Amino acid sequence: MERRKVLIMGAAGRDFHNFNTYFRDNENFEVIAFTATQIPDIEGRNYPPELAGKLYPDGIPIYSETELVEIIEKNNVDEVYFSYSDVPNQYLVERAALVMSAGASFHLLGPNETMLESNKPVIAVCAVRTGCGKSQTTRKVAEILKKMGKKVAVIRHPMPYGDLKKQIWQRFANYDDLAKYNCTIEEREEYEPHIDNGNVVYAGVDYGEILKRAEAEADIILWDGGNNDMSFYKPDLNIVVADPHRAGDELEYYPGVVNFKMADVIIINKIDTADYEDVLYVWDNAKKFNPSAQVMLAASPIFLEDSDIIKDKRVLVVEDGPTVTHGEMSFGAGFIAAQLGGASEVIDPRPFAVGSIIDTYKKYPTTGEVLPAMGYSPKQISELQQTINNSDADAVIIGTPIDLRKVIKIDKPATRVRYELQEIGEPTLEDIIGKMKF
Repeated sequence: MERRKVLIMGAAGRDFHNFNTYFRDNENFEVIAFTATQIPDIEGRNYPPELAGKLYPDGIPIYSETELVEIIEKNNVDEVYFSYSDVPNQYLVERAALVMSAGASFHLLGPNETMLESNKPVIAVCAVRTGCGKSQTTRKVAEILKKMGKKVAVIRHPMPYGDLKKQIWQRFANYDDLAKYNCTIEEREEYEPHIDNGNVVYAGVDYGEILKRAEAEADIILWDGGNNDMSFYKPDLNIVVADPHRAGDELEYYPGVVNFKMADVIIINKIDTADYEDVLYVWDNAKKFNPSAQVMLAASPIFLEDSDIIKDKRVLVVEDGPTVTHGEMSFGAGFIAAQLGGASEVIDPRPFAVGSIIDTYKKYPTTGEVLPAMGYSPKQISELQQTINNSDADAVIIGTPIDLRKVIKIDKPATRVRYELQEIGEPTLEDIIGKMKF
């Protein structure tokens, strides 16, 4: 039978996993190319033979998604598989229409075809949108498991933005490992808090290889989701975090709506800063669309390192990049900290932006008067530093999960914001996890 020609639409994460689990060594298909979007400068690479397998001795090219139609038509592509996350349902339909107008079929791969099974218990932490609070939830779950005497391996959703051959599997146990793998700001934001808490983190490209290594040293696998993607592993407990600041998005974004309906536990986070009506709206949706899920309420209280630095000052707020870009939040923890800490004004960073930071604001117009901590490359990290230091702010609030002062030189007084998950009422995560049979 003639092999079906396939193109995989992705963003350097789910696309590679879908290839590895469904297409690699599958003689029914010929994957012509990947396309890439969302993340800056990840196209123009090659998915290497070391990962692509015996059917692709030269690897597989990765193009920009802007070339989608041209690639379909030029190569007579039969099937296109959409393989990235945190997109509005309408966007998904628009991409399907674009693909089909070029003559190809449009597909989505589901959990049964892409979730790997572990020989160890798996707890997954996912979300309905980027920036809901997965990271602090994962840290809380890890803390509970360690208190129970369990050895935990955290496996983080992929962020392979560099040399893919060097990122087949990665293990992070200390800060030297971050330097070893030349981690971007985005990677550091996810790995450093776990390292600080004594957790070992795995990540990379091939999540089958990653799982083997994690299973060898852990009693429990803890999936730390990225974007609002589904878990790469079949979970024994599936925890999904929702955000009442974006009430309704739990039903209107893909694949967050899948997570919402698959969840064993739905945590409605940030109730300390959200409108009560929005909390109830998310709660009602949970009960309506996933009545078997245990619904919990939680807060993410903010701790400001030194409020004296910002009191009565004009401040520049740096927020977690993904949260205020494709997560579409206009503010984050740093902006709230500015209000709580008595800053006189939050300045608009746009007049001081340079290079790719300017491009980021153009691409994500919903970003508020905050600075996304974009750092996908050394050049972009330098442009982030220059933007901060160009500003006429009196002080800087670092609202990112890491201390940016370890990565860039800030020439103004700066203070950092921290936030952890605080459960409200019962049952708690400890109650729920305690009932699991390990």
